[in-house]
Amino acid sequence: MSTSAQQKEAPFPLEIIAPMEELYSRVLTGDALAFVAELEAEFGTRREQLLEDRASKQEEYDAGSLPDFDPETRDIRDGDWQIAGTPDDLQDRRVEITGPVDRKMMINAFNSGANVFMADFEDASSPTWDNMVSGQINMYDYARGQLAYTDPKSGKNYEMAKKTAVLKVRPRGWHMTEAHACLNGKPISAGLFDFGLFMYHNAKALLDAGKAPYFYLPKMENHKEAKLWDDAISFAENALGIPHGTVKVTVLIETLPAAFQMDEILHALKDHIVGLNCGRWDYIFSYIKRIGKNAAYLLPDRGKIVMGEAFLKAYSLLLIQTCHKRGAHAMGGMAAQIPVKGDDAANEIAYGKVRADKEREANNGHDGTWVAHPGMVALAKEAFDKIMPGKNQIDNLRTDITITQEDLLRPHEGDATTDGLKENIRIGVQYLEAWISGRGAVPLYNLMEDAATAEIGRTQIWQQLYHKTKLADGQTVTQALVKDLYEEEMAAIKAEVGADRYDSGRYDEAGALFLELSFADSLAEFLTTPAYELIK
Repeated sequence: MSTSAQQKEAPFPLEIIAPMEELYSRVLTGDALAFVAELEAEFGTRREQLLEDRASKQEEYDAGSLPDFDPETRDIRDGDWQIAGTPDDLQDRRVEITGPVDRKMMINAFNSGANVFMADFEDASSPTWDNMVSGQINMYDYARGQLAYTDPKSGKNYEMAKKTAVLKVRPRGWHMTEAHACLNGKPISAGLFDFGLFMYHNAKALLDAGKAPYFYLPKMENHKEAKLWDDAISFAENALGIPHGTVKVTVLIETLPAAFQMDEILHALKDHIVGLNCGRWDYIFSYIKRIGKNAAYLLPDRGKIVMGEAFLKAYSLLLIQTCHKRGAHAMGGMAAQIPVKGDDAANEIAYGKVRADKEREANNGHDGTWVAHPGMVALAKEAFDKIMPGKNQIDNLRTDITITQEDLLRPHEGDATTDGLKENIRIGVQYLEAWISGRGAVPLYNLMEDAATAEIGRTQIWQQLYHKTKLADGQTVTQALVKDLYEEEMAAIKAEVGADRYDSGRYDEAGALFLELSFADSLAEFLTTPAYELIK
C-alpha cells in the first residue's frame, strides 16, 4: 500500500511507501511529513556529497595515508573559545542509560534512576518501519505526559515515575536512508526523518512542559558533517519558531577520523552542543575499517581491546581534555554488562568489571558514563559519586597530558586466537539474526550487544584474512578456516537455541550475509546497509 501525504502549501511532497497502520497517522501527518521533506530538500544533496567525501578519504587511507590533525583548522584548535552553555537539567549527567525506542523498555529506562535516558533510533534499534514509527509515537506520548504501557500477556502496567531521567534522542546516522520515505523517487536521510518528525511534533510540547529537545548525534567523521547537523538544527528551530540554541546535542566520537577533529566538531556546533561521548565499540570498528589494510594496525582479539590501554586510552583522555577546555561535558563509554539471573559468581564478575571501568573513567576526568541495563545504574552512580561529588568535573582541565597522532593510532597488544575468531562468528551471526528479525538490543553471553558487535566481528575477520594473520596456535586465517569454524559455530548456535528456534529464525540468512561481508574484496562501510535490504 502506498500513500502520499503532504501539506497543501508544501512544494516538496514526501511519499510514504509502506503500510499505513491506523496508529501511524498520529505522527505521519501531512504537515509533519512536509516538514521532513523540507529538511531533505534543503540538506539531502549536501549529505550525499559528504558521504562521497568519506569514500574518497578511504581511498587515501587504503593507499597508506593515516588520520592526523588538520593543519587547515589549527586556528580552531588553538583558539580561545567555548561552547554557548549547558542547561540546568544537563549539568549532572553522571549516569546515562541507553536503549531502544520500545515502549516498555523506555519506561523502565526513564524510571531506572539514571540522570539521562538516550532513546536510540540507531544502533540499539532494528530500523523496521514499525519500530521507527512506533518509536515516534512513543516520543509523542512522552512529550505530552502520556507514556504508559500494559503488557498484553501479563497484564502488568508500566507507568512513569514522578522523577524520571532526562530524554535525549539518537537519530540514525548520515549513512542511513529511510527506504519507506521518498522525495522525488529517492529514499531520504534516515537521520533527518527521525530528527524532523521528533522536532515537529515534540519540540514545543517539551518546552511547554519545562523541558527541551535534546539529541545524541552518531557516527560523524569530521567537522563538515557536524556543521551539516548544526545547519539542519538551526533550520528546524527557525521553521518552528523556537529560539536559536534551544536544541542541545551531544556528539558521539565513534569514528577514528573524528578523534582528530574534536575541537572542530565542538566549534561547528558550538551554539547547540553540550558534550562529546566515547562511543567505544563503534570506535574500534572504525579503527579497523579506516586503517585496517595497514599491517602495523592489526588488532588482537576483541576482549583484549580495552579502554585503559593504547589508542582507546589516548582518545578517552583527549576527549576529556578537549571538552573541558571548551566548557563541555566529557562522557564516558558503555558498560555492556547486564545482571545474570541466578548466578551470583557471574554477577560478581560483571559488577566488578563495571565498577572498575566507571572508577577509571571518573578518575580520568569524565563527567558521566553509560550503562545498558537498569540493574547497573546504581553501581555506576556509586563509582562516580565517590570521585565526583559535584555535578560534573569540567574544571578538571587535564593540562598534564599531551596526546599525539601516534598515541591515537597505537594498537593494543596481544594475540589473535582461534577462540577469538570463533567468538566473532558466534556473536556476530546471532546479533545479525536478531537485527534482521526486528530486535536491535540483544543480550548475548551476559552482555547487551548492539550493531557495533557484528561490525567488529566481521571487520576483524576481514582484516585477518587480508593480512593472512597467524593465530596464536599457529593456524593462518584463510577463507577455508573461517568456513570450517563457521560450520562449527552454526551447529553450536543451533544446539544452544534449540532446533525449533533455529528453524523458525533467520540464522542461515544472517550467517550467509556475515560470511559474504567478511569475505568481500572491499570492506563494506556498514554491515547494516546490506542488512537493511533484508528487513525493509
